[in-house]
Amino acid sequence: MPQPIITELTAPPVDSLPLEIVERKGLGHPDTICDALAEEASRRLSRYYLEHCGLILHHNLDKALLYGGASRAAFGGGEVTEPIEIYLAGRATCEYRGKHLPVEELVVDGCRAWLETNLHALDVERQVRIHPLIRPGSAELVELYLRQAETGVTLANDTSCGVGYAPLDDLEQVVLAVEHGLNSAAVRQDHPEFGEDIKVMGVRDGERIRLTVACAFIGRFVNNLDEYLSRKNALAELATNLARKITPRTVSSEVNTADDLAAGSIYLTVTGTSAEAGDDGEVGRGNRCNGLITPYRPMNLEAAAGKNPVTHVGKLYNLAAGRIAQAIVASLPEVEEAYCFLVSRIGHPILEPQAADLQLRLRGGTSLDELRPRVSDIFTNNLQRIPELARELQEGSIRVF
Repeated sequence: MPQPIITELTAPPVDSLPLEIVERKGLGHPDTICDALAEEASRRLSRYYLEHCGLILHHNLDKALLYGGASRAAFGGGEVTEPIEIYLAGRATCEYRGKHLPVEELVVDGCRAWLETNLHALDVERQVRIHPLIRPGSAELVELYLRQAETGVTLANDTSCGVGYAPLDDLEQVVLAVEHGLNSAAVRQDHPEFGEDIKVMGVRDGERIRLTVACAFIGRFVNNLDEYLSRKNALAELATNLARKITPRTVSSEVNTADDLAAGSIYLTVTGTSAEAGDDGEVGRGNRCNGLITPYRPMNLEAAAGKNPVTHVGKLYNLAAGRIAQAIVASLPEVEEAYCFLVSRIGHPILEPQAADLQLRLRGGTSLDELRPRVSDIFTNNLQRIPELARELQEGSIRVF
């Protein structure tokens, strides 16, 4: 196994820069919906393959498009006039040892179940159409995938790279916590008018954090404009309070800043997602594996959601890189921050990356040379645990969006 290149991270910490930007597209955002449905489809297939075939078979369902519908939102109600169309395309093993596998049925059932569970104001039967567009994979990739069953060695099915870092800084934690908090079950019970389509944009300007929150309010839970404005103010206060639990910095929050009261234009929906009329979605256009969009950090353009959890390095190396960085920071007090970069080579063992780069920010007085052996051990131990990710992904205990 090649040893990682280990160097000192000398660029200024992002948290110390004059300005920083972090974004999260919430659970009901059209891009996040696409990620979630692709990942749910992969999870359903993985479980079925294991139960009925004894192993997770080749599949990649990482191409999804949400074609937004049309609606007429109104206080106290509204209606969806054209349904949301979801096209889930990819490759999967549809037959194994002469037996037909109900791939499309599993995918559609999984997508419907996720939508019903996670979008409380959406009528999935009437307001959504799901189109599975799934064909078998190429003979070469299927053969490469099945070779692991013969050799016991899992081979990368792509030449790709992954990146991760740790720890999350102040602003990153704030943005993540605010969206998770606003979309929590407790807040939903108190505020059913909040749709799940909540996007949080965080800007840190020096020691001041400004949050811009977009929330798709649900018309049937809001009776008039005054009530809408009152609920909007309540959401802004909630967002600020959630942020203040994370950071000592000054925080302010604004909600639905495109509202034009004079023109009667406000962010009101029927279903709680802009997918009903205002926006479309696609896998891979939103949050990275750590749940954030962080232009001031190293990022990877891979769409992790929907890729198989056994051989697809586009998913596994991004997750593994994040875990390696987290393990280094958690295990070594001398390391303040860690970046990890991994690159694979198709057809080669997944546990033997073509190259690995670790960049560490050290606390004062620490010698990098003294740390190298321990850092290498942490890297190797965590790299060897990549196969465990498949089980965690099947269980849904890891989110990739």
